[in-house]
Amino acid sequence: MVSKTEEDQVNRLENQVDNGGGGAWEYLCLVRKLKLRRSDRVLKYGLEILNDVKKRSAIGSEEWTLYEQVAIAAMDCQSLHITKECTGALQRKFPGSKRVGKLEAMLFEARGLWAEAEKAYASLLEDDPLDQSIHKRRVAMAKAQGNLSSAIEWLNKYLEIFMADHDSWRELAEIYLSLQMYKQAAFCYEELILSHPTVPLYHLAYADVLYTLGGLENLHAARKYYAATIDLTGGKNVRALFGVCLCGSAIAQLTKGRNKDDRDGLELQSLAVTALEKAYKQKTPSKAPLLSSVLSSIRASS
Repeated sequence: MVSKTEEDQVNRLENQVDNGGGGAWEYLCLVRKLKLRRSDRVLKYGLEILNDVKKRSAIGSEEWTLYEQVAIAAMDCQSLHITKECTGALQRKFPGSKRVGKLEAMLFEARGLWAEAEKAYASLLEDDPLDQSIHKRRVAMAKAQGNLSSAIEWLNKYLEIFMADHDSWRELAEIYLSLQMYKQAAFCYEELILSHPTVPLYHLAYADVLYTLGGLENLHAARKYYAATIDLTGGKNVRALFGVCLCGSAIAQLTKGRNKDDRDGLELQSLAVTALEKAYKQKTPSKAPLLSSVLSSIRASS
């Protein structure tokens, strides 16, 4: 995650370079350090350095790091002939390098040569089964082909090894959701909540899945996780506040008025309504009547 200060620094340096004020190498280093994808500028300014003997010699051994950076940027910009040239230069300098081998496999991907790319990645994983980046490239390649079942398979295999990778759990959950596999998505969010219990986003996403699954037990659980989201965000998450109201309405419909002992739930719903009304009056007073109409509809349906 790039901080506001770092983003301002990149933008300032970018404007300086764009306006001919120098600092291209510093800009490229900063973009690489922060793992940003400013591919068009990386390609432009990287080639300016690589094609100038004096500039290239000034950066010493970092020349080869720049070749790699430009090769990846060129793929993003569909300048595959440049990627091929850069990869060739690296292969001549580092014959048999696994890092260069990964670039060659990525070039196969960019050309749509899926079988060749898969063969190259499989070979690299034989040498180093714990290379996370190559595992992730296989997932990305499956998604690029629209083969979500293979993407799920590769992600599950990856997570058997790297169980603490929360980004991959989240990606897997999103694929399951796109395929309406809600129970599997719920499992992913359970894993995320166990490892990151203070992240409100995971509580909210899990509550959404439980609400979608429906059923009295799931709705009660969804309301609890919406409440947890509200607690973790200091009562400021509007989606979670609406979620509490919707869960209350759905529970009332399922129990057909037999849920009168659910005082905590009714009190929570009342507090959520109050918080929503306050938030709308403060931030978007023009939409307050619309909110009242929506809340009335929710109450009427319960």
